[in-house]
Amino acid sequence: QVQLVESGGGLVQAGGSLRLSCAASARTFSSYAVGWFRQTPGKERKFVATISRRGDFSEYADSVKGRFTISRDNAKNTVYLQMNSLKPEDTAVYYCAATSIFTSGTYSQLDYDYWGQGTQVTVSS
Repeated sequence: QVQLVESGGGLVQAGGSLRLSCAASARTFSSYAVGWFRQTPGKERKFVATISRRGDFSEYADSVKGRFTISRDNAKNTVYLQMNSLKPEDTAVYYCAATSIFTSGTYSQLDYDYWGQGTQVTVSS
């Protein structure tokens, strides 16, 4: 079992930055690829970014490429999502998720076994 806890969300003005953290309980965290997803009310959860278990491969949704950066520190059992040049359309609840199967990372939420509770990000115009 892996428990994931997101933090770092909040209210920021457009153009600003936030860094989200996803802290994991597993001692074998380096065996898991991690993804970030986001969801707005009434909409389906959407892929944002994913990172391989070693951190040597990452992939992004087109909507965040060049603005968001995913990284990880396996010694701290934590994955980060650095979000720059934020836009109002980035407003959502952000979730991190982990998978031990797709170790290079995956954009499909169906491939993830463990999920955090989410953290709210609100970008004002």
